[in-house]
Amino acid sequence: PPAQNNPQVCPYGLYAEQLSGSAFTCPRPTNKRSWLYRILPSVCHKPFQALQEGHLTHNWEEVEPDPNQLRWKPFEIPKASQNKLDFVRGLHTLCGAGEPRARSGMAIHIFICNTSMLDRCLYNSDGDFLIVPQQGKLLITTEFGKMLVEPNEICVIQQGMRFSVEVFGETRGYILEVYGAHFELPDLGPIGANGLANPRDFLVPVACFEDRRVPGGYTVISKYQGKLFAAQQDHSPFNVVAWHGNYTPYKYPLEKFMVINAVAFDHADPSIFTVLTAKSTRAGVALADFVIFPPRWGVANNTFRPPYYHRNCMSEFMGLIKGHYEAKEEGFQPGGGSLHSMMTPHGPDADCFEKASKAKLEPERVAEGTMAFMFESSLSLAVTKWGLQTSNCLDKSYYKCWEALKSHFNPRCK
Repeated sequence: PPAQNNPQVCPYGLYAEQLSGSAFTCPRPTNKRSWLYRILPSVCHKPFQALQEGHLTHNWEEVEPDPNQLRWKPFEIPKASQNKLDFVRGLHTLCGAGEPRARSGMAIHIFICNTSMLDRCLYNSDGDFLIVPQQGKLLITTEFGKMLVEPNEICVIQQGMRFSVEVFGETRGYILEVYGAHFELPDLGPIGANGLANPRDFLVPVACFEDRRVPGGYTVISKYQGKLFAAQQDHSPFNVVAWHGNYTPYKYPLEKFMVINAVAFDHADPSIFTVLTAKSTRAGVALADFVIFPPRWGVANNTFRPPYYHRNCMSEFMGLIKGHYEAKEEGFQPGGGSLHSMMTPHGPDADCFEKASKAKLEPERVAEGTMAFMFESSLSLAVTKWGLQTSNCLDKSYYKCWEALKSHFNPRCK
C-alpha cells in the first residue's frame, strides 16, 4: 500500500499481517520485520495437536557425554520404496546445547529425504534454520516466494517463516539451528569494506502466491519448544500476494565467497572463512559461525600448509559437501561429518602430516573441486542417542588415523 503498512482496506481485498523477527524496540540496525499482504491471514487454522514423527530433540541428557574425536560416515538415505521420508520426517538431531524456551542455544541436524512435502509446511518457532544441501536440489516454497537451493549453495529460513520442501530424488544435507539470535555477516574490521561474503550476492525470493483451497486439509507443522505440532486448514499458507520488509528467507551461492588468505608465512585464523555468524551476548564470541573452506591458492613460505594441530575453546562440527578434505582425504566423506569438542585435540592425519612436511613449497591450488564447511560454536555440544547409536554411522576407528604419527625429535639437530 502507498505511504502506509496497514490501511483500513488493503488493495485487492487482501489482509495485512506483520511478521516480526525482533522485539519492536530493538535498535534500528537490528530491527527485523516484514509486512505480508495475503488472501487469508495465517491465524485461520484448527488447533495444534502434538505430532509424533521425525527425530528432533533438544534433550541433551539422552546419553553420557563423550569428549572423543567423533566422525560419521555418510548418513544413509533410504529408498522411497522402502521408507518414504519428506523433509520433516527426515530431520534427525545430531548434537546441540541450550534451551529453546530460554532462547539460548543451538542444534545441528541432519536431513535425509526422498519424497516431497505434499500439502504440508513447517515453521520453526524456536529459531533460524541455516540449510546446507549436500546431495540433491531443494525447491523451497516460502511465504515470500520460491528458492531453488542446490549443493554448494545455502539458504536461511528465519524464525516463524512457513516453508515446504520439494525434492527430486534422494536428498541429504545439514542444518545449523540457532535459538535467540539471527545470522548476520561478520564484521570485517581491518579487512575493510569488501571481502568474504558480500551483501550483493545474497538472493531473496519475490512474491509468488497460491490461491488454492485444499478440501482434504493442509497441514501446518510448528516446531515449538523442540517438539512438533500440527494444525489443519483448508487452504494453502503460501497465499502472500505481496510483501515488503527486511525479515526474509534468503540464499547464498558459496562460490561467490571472496577468500582472504595468508600470502607470506603461517596461517591466518580460520575465522577469515566465516560466511555468516550468530552472535552471542559476549562481544567477539559467536553462538555459532558458518565457515567454509573453498578452493584457493596456497603460497605461504616455510609453512606447514594444511590445518595445524589444535585444541580449541570452541566446538567444531565439520561437514563435506563435495571433494576431498585436505587434512583427512580417506575417512572424511561427503555426506558425513566430524565433531571435535571443546579442548579435544585434532588435526591432520599421519599421511597428511608426512606428505605436507616434505612437499616442495610452491604456489598451489588448495581444495580444488572441494567444499568443506564448519559449524563452530562457543557452546559445549552434547551428541544425541541417534548420533552415537541409532544412526549406525559413527566411525569407531576414527582415532586410528593419528596412531601412525611418530616422533621426529632429534636433540642434536640445530
